[in-house]
Amino acid sequence: MQAAHITTPTPRGRAGLAFRTLTGALLLVMPLGLLAGCFGSQGGSARVPVVKLDYEKYTLPNGLDVILRKDSRLPLVAVNLWYHVGPANEAAGRTGFAHLFEHMMFQGSGHMQPDTYFAYLEGAGASFVNGTTDFDRTNYLEDVPSNQLELALWLESDRMGFLLDRLDQGMLSNQQDVVRNERRQSIENAPYGLAEEEVFHQLFPQGHPYYASVMGSHADIQAAHLGDIRDFFKRYYTPNNASLAIVGDIDIANTKQLVEKYFGTIARGPDVPAVTVQTPPISKERRSVVTDRVELPRVYLSWITPPIFKPGDAEADVAAQILGRGKASRLYRSLVYDRKIAQDVSASQQSLTLGSVFQVTATAKPGHTAEELEAAIDTEIDSLARSGPTAEELDGAKNKITSNMIMNLENLGGFSGVANLLNYYNHHLKDPGYLNKDLERYTAVTADQVRGFVASQLGKNQRVVVHAVPGEKLIPAEPPPAPPVADAAAAKPAESAEPWRKQKPAPAALSAAPLPSAKTFKLANGLTVYLVESHALPVVSAHLQLRSGSAADPPNLPGLAGFTVAMLDEGTKQRDALGIAREIESLGAQMGSGTISDGSSVWVQSLRQNLDKAMDVASDIVLNPTFPQNEIDRVRNDRRTAVMQEKDSPIQTALRVTTASLFGSSHPYGHVPLGTEQAIGAATRDDIVKFYNASFGPANAALVLAGDITEPEARKLAEKSFGSWKGSGAPIPPPPAGTRIPERVVIVDKPGSPQTQVLLAQQGVMRSDPDFEKLDVANQILGGLFSSRLNLNLREKNGFTYGAFSAVVQRRGIAPIYAGAAVKTEVTGRAIEESFKEVNGMLAKEVSPDELKLAKESISRSLPALFETSESTVATFGTLFLFDLPPDYYQGLPSRLESMTASDVFDATRRRLKPDDMLVIAVGDKKTIEPQIEKLKLGTITYRTADGGEPAQAMRNP
Repeated sequence: MQAAHITTPTPRGRAGLAFRTLTGALLLVMPLGLLAGCFGSQGGSARVPVVKLDYEKYTLPNGLDVILRKDSRLPLVAVNLWYHVGPANEAAGRTGFAHLFEHMMFQGSGHMQPDTYFAYLEGAGASFVNGTTDFDRTNYLEDVPSNQLELALWLESDRMGFLLDRLDQGMLSNQQDVVRNERRQSIENAPYGLAEEEVFHQLFPQGHPYYASVMGSHADIQAAHLGDIRDFFKRYYTPNNASLAIVGDIDIANTKQLVEKYFGTIARGPDVPAVTVQTPPISKERRSVVTDRVELPRVYLSWITPPIFKPGDAEADVAAQILGRGKASRLYRSLVYDRKIAQDVSASQQSLTLGSVFQVTATAKPGHTAEELEAAIDTEIDSLARSGPTAEELDGAKNKITSNMIMNLENLGGFSGVANLLNYYNHHLKDPGYLNKDLERYTAVTADQVRGFVASQLGKNQRVVVHAVPGEKLIPAEPPPAPPVADAAAAKPAESAEPWRKQKPAPAALSAAPLPSAKTFKLANGLTVYLVESHALPVVSAHLQLRSGSAADPPNLPGLAGFTVAMLDEGTKQRDALGIAREIESLGAQMGSGTISDGSSVWVQSLRQNLDKAMDVASDIVLNPTFPQNEIDRVRNDRRTAVMQEKDSPIQTALRVTTASLFGSSHPYGHVPLGTEQAIGAATRDDIVKFYNASFGPANAALVLAGDITEPEARKLAEKSFGSWKGSGAPIPPPPAGTRIPERVVIVDKPGSPQTQVLLAQQGVMRSDPDFEKLDVANQILGGLFSSRLNLNLREKNGFTYGAFSAVVQRRGIAPIYAGAAVKTEVTGRAIEESFKEVNGMLAKEVSPDELKLAKESISRSLPALFETSESTVATFGTLFLFDLPPDYYQGLPSRLESMTASDVFDATRRRLKPDDMLVIAVGDKKTIEPQIEKLKLGTITYRTADGGEPAQAMRNP
């Protein structure tokens, strides 16, 4: 198991805003009830899970599909709106248009002022807000407190019905800049981003809707005109081309009235013809090589496979699980574990309407090549095509897939929740209730079908091969800046035929239900146990939290804690490394671990029926690790290579350099949890055993259980799993403040980079400091929310970045305060200047009453989302234990926030925020950004390499 890292993933084929969070025909009514699960058998060895997922679907006269589901576990509701449009509907020369339009939907509409959408939702306590574009659809998602349902419907209906009343050239120009920054951040400036785009260029012919990235090209994004946007809206953003799912703590009759009120009078649009594009098959292997500034070669093998929900699609998913998902897979065992030629390997089926994409991706170890990986992958594919999977592999793969589908049902909203699932099935199959048929689709897959799929669909003459190799990054030239548009006057909203829409709806009554609380007890050995019961789904999560993380690393061995935790599942007295992985997969469970500065954790999630067996494995790796030397050597190699890979990531590089520069490399907080290549190489088995013995013990840990388990069952399980634990580990005291470097600016040179990753950083406060909660409120205003000062300045006003942020980090000792953004290279100096302007603005005067109200309510009203799933619940209580906070901490937080004044926040900010002491870390093209930074006269400039080392270069003192 690997240490936890900060990552910013962008799913391939999907782009989005990436924010933190009646009458009708076609009436289909199913009885409403609580979500429950039962498991039966339909012959043979396969067990077919059956899930009761009640919902109601109907269609308004204007064509809008509405799907409702009542789930009263928490006072939350997910509002999920899908438009049946994506790049599949784009015309040649208009690549990225659907995604650009998605961004336009957040800019303001007829009854809503510009840049207020996020502020409304954040102030309402939204825990998730996003919009995403995939090849076949665009969706908009809000998870809000249930008393704010009407607000979400008001906002979504106003965008659907009245976007054009406010749309103007200024809004379009701004979002063209933002989207192009998103493309730079996720494709041109991301490791292997250009290679991933090349895969689709090779799979599909130019002009095919899937040929281009979802974000499109710079030229096409820049070429979009206001008239194009208006035409696109009128054609596709209509009620008859959309479906609305509402899931959560709702009253069905009242929700129907609200849907009718807000959406019923929006006019139907023209019928949208079905996409008729034919995807030509690949009959001869296509190959390409992409050079990039990366440390390690990577190979992509890709095929066009059966469309979503068509015969062969489920077989492809099962084949991907067997080939390359997790440590139990064939490719991991062969390339990573046995032969040690790959750092990582994965297989996936991206199911799409016009032809799905099956892909195997592998990154080479140092000293190995893409060609070597390709040959090894071919061997495993050929073997599966000849002999098919074993019975154990097939059952494990199907259990894993179906169990994951059921465990995801704990989420009301978000990307994987029930609301999105109902819309997903409705979009592709016109049947929101397809879940049980989908589960049957997987459980019915046979070994011979998997073998047949691999043999017939994954041939060498049917594939695309892309090798990404270290070399010069060849970024296509961007078009010259567009000339200013002559008519850029702001639109004047038309007089509304429904004046009541001008008024933001008042929230309904707040739920009187308290936040979930935990029962607590201790075992005789001192282990603290928390229990939160929830019996809506047959799912249980367990989280073992230790108060010992990378801050406990010996000064000469940074990364030892993470190394030790990564070794836990590499062998016990009863199980070997691969046996552990196979057993967890066979149970359909999930298990993982991680290390942060102050703590380490092991977690497991399982269906209730398999909980005892899954906990047997989890407790075994915690209590009985053997730390085999051969596995230590393998994991050592993996972790040293991971340090090399981090050099490719601008944000990881910035964090590594900032950490050492801010605290000092010998300070407990002066290194990232992964550690350094040198320390990982030097750590011995004795070091690992010594750290384990010093840190792992019941008095230093808490076990958090949440989900479908009663108190007697929890006591029995905790005693069985950890009652025999005799370790003597103890928490380390919080470290003292660190010593930052004397220089003010640190530049890490990435020649030719189209963006600069900027971080402003200073030492802040301990989590236990009385100022922490006040600083957390201030942080929401500065950069913690989408509607924050930093983001509105750098993104919405100036178009410098895809997103700006700030953070007040939680730690047992004095933690960092960050502000940052990935900005266009040519505006690095201006972006830093504007960032300091906003940071200094927090010290100039008290925040406004509206800002204070929004910040406090965004925190307090979003608290129920911390307990939405068993997984999030155990993580929440594990964090409380880690920072010595009481189990009822969140129940008392709203009242503490309510009493907090602007003066309280201002005083704490003045005490703790030190702009003149902030380090500036800039990871980008030195020759371009250094002159810009020098003009700011911030102070002495020094330099670091991507791994945090000091290059042989003199300091500059402008």
